[in-house]
Amino acid sequence: MADLTEIGIAEARDLLAKGEISSVDLTAAHSAATAAAQPLNAMVTETPELAKEMAAASDARRSQADGGEVGALEGIPLAIKDLFCTNGILTTAGSHILDGFKPAYESTITDKLWNAGAVMLGKTNLDEFAMGSSNETSYHGPVNNPWRVKGDDRNLVPGGSSGGSAAAVAGRFAMGATATDTGGSIRQPAAFTGTVGCKPTYGRCSRWGVVAFASSLDQAGPITRSVRDNAIMLGAMAGYDPKDSTSSQHDVPDFEAALTGDVRGLKIGVPKEYVLDGMPGEIEALWQQGIGWLKDAGAEIVDISLPHTKYALPAYYIIAPAEASSNLARYDGVRFGLRVEGKDLTEMYENTRAAGFGAEVRRRVLIGTYVLSAGYYDAYYLKAQKVRRLITQDFRDAYETVDAILTPSAPSAAFAIGEKSDDPISMYLNDVFTVPANLAGHPGISVPAGLSKEGLPLGLQVLAPAFDEETMYRIAGVLEAAAGFTAEPEKWWRSGS
Repeated sequence: MADLTEIGIAEARDLLAKGEISSVDLTAAHSAATAAAQPLNAMVTETPELAKEMAAASDARRSQADGGEVGALEGIPLAIKDLFCTNGILTTAGSHILDGFKPAYESTITDKLWNAGAVMLGKTNLDEFAMGSSNETSYHGPVNNPWRVKGDDRNLVPGGSSGGSAAAVAGRFAMGATATDTGGSIRQPAAFTGTVGCKPTYGRCSRWGVVAFASSLDQAGPITRSVRDNAIMLGAMAGYDPKDSTSSQHDVPDFEAALTGDVRGLKIGVPKEYVLDGMPGEIEALWQQGIGWLKDAGAEIVDISLPHTKYALPAYYIIAPAEASSNLARYDGVRFGLRVEGKDLTEMYENTRAAGFGAEVRRRVLIGTYVLSAGYYDAYYLKAQKVRRLITQDFRDAYETVDAILTPSAPSAAFAIGEKSDDPISMYLNDVFTVPANLAGHPGISVPAGLSKEGLPLGLQVLAPAFDEETMYRIAGVLEAAAGFTAEPEKWWRSGS
């Protein structure tokens, strides 16, 4: 049998069903690969003993005389972003302020995955409280992208905030990983690491038990190595949750069945506003190539306009910090996590938050508090919400004439660690193609479609109307087949270089 870490979820599912491999062997291979990947700093907490127990239990269910209860992800080893609460297992959100926090409950998403038979390899590193586009703001240190420029030993960012999840999947030590997307934190790291990342429709996946950043924007989704694997994993994650008031009661379709390979007759929108000044030529060339692939497959390409796109980033960087300032008020040193004592309660609050929050989190909390303050609420926050409404209407108008939209996933390939960390505006621009879908609440997926001139992955993004992930996956599958992306990072970290 070939290296078990090189197969995907769909292939492993079939091999497990035939009895050609066991979950114990599959999990052992991935646990060993996880341990060997420590130079990437992609994992906050490894759980090899728990993984072994879960894999053995999966094999036992499968071997029952009556065929057993086999879940959609039965025996599949996954990594979990350290933003998802896991019962009795350290959950830090990448922050010092949650040191030692072990929840007494399980997030709805992870609970669904375990009920589907999945196995937990551990918790992945992330930007602190999911605030970042490079995975450099984590208290646990930056994650290193498994990819490097050939002949250059500088470490690159994996994108953020779900960089640890993306690195685990790209580095072949997790078959899939949970992630969250507030302004692009699934799709941008997927583009930077040559993986497939999907942000579902807002409300498609429960947010209960996911540490909150911006409650009206956060959405959980999967990162995998193929579109089919992504569809399988989302099917297990999605569904109504009465514990989440924003959870949708829409039925969960068979996303895998949507991968028909046929896009004939579909109308694909190409928004003129996504052509940016100074955008690298290779990004625009890849976009044009993607347009050509879909046209060759029988889709109709339609030029469209999303006129308020240019206001998406400013609106997002008012709304998201405003919601973050409210959500992060609960971290005060009283109930859980870090506590730094002071002479009185107020000083204890101040000391704890000053020591516990990193620079980027403090920056966003201060921005959020400012835009919500008296005298500025109407000028900033209320205006941003009005702009958000206009952006949402732009998408609704577009989807009256097209079935989906094709754009680049990110404005560049992965860059070196430290290259942009002193320039917040430049860092925020990484989300320019992804933020609008979060503001509108619509689904989007990034598919690896080519390599930069330096040999780094580049992605294309498919956006679709709310709760139409089936069309999104259908188009993404055709793009994946046309691109034929098979490149892998050289496993430099295993040599200890």
